[in-house]
Amino acid sequence: MTENKEEIVKTAEDLFLTYGVRSVTMDDISKKLAISKKTIYQHYKDKDEIVCIVTERILQKEKNCLASIKEQAENAVHELILLSKYFREHSQNINPSVLFDLQKYHRNAWMIYLKFKEKVFMHAITDTLERGIQERYFRKEIHVEILSILRIEEIQLSFDNDIFPRERYTFKDVQMQLFEHFLWGIVTSDGAAIINKYREN
Repeated sequence: MTENKEEIVKTAEDLFLTYGVRSVTMDDISKKLAISKKTIYQHYKDKDEIVCIVTERILQKEKNCLASIKEQAENAVHELILLSKYFREHSQNINPSVLFDLQKYHRNAWMIYLKFKEKVFMHAITDTLERGIQERYFRKEIHVEILSILRIEEIQLSFDNDIFPRERYTFKDVQMQLFEHFLWGIVTSDGAAIINKYREN
């Protein structure tokens, strides 16, 4: 048994990502932890508060990973490749309904996600595209802001089970196709050459 606040949040996070946010109840969380719902309510007001905390927790991990990838990347092309690989590996087991559940049933958590998307994701991708232009791997005439928005929305779109049902398309295949389409649309001849170099390696 545990009454640790961190354990409650961690367990809720695991359940949300596996089964979706809406389908997980406070009863499910308490059963998983072998504690009473009363114990959970001693720490958290309601499920919505837990969802908000879990959302902030996940997004902080994303922010840390984005910073780590930026440090590792040899150039802008490499950075996009590492980012794509990260999203594929860390998102393929996430229930596709998670973002939809936040948007429809947990507005406070959804607003946290939208703010993060605008401030952190946008900045990260914009910075990468600008770096690629300076390195002459990306075409100088691309509209950085528009394409940053496009890339973010592509990633979000890949979670939409109505558009890309998991029984028909694997998450990995969807991500790869969207990423390849995006990347080859912005690279210069030098950028294309370095993509092929990474593929050989």
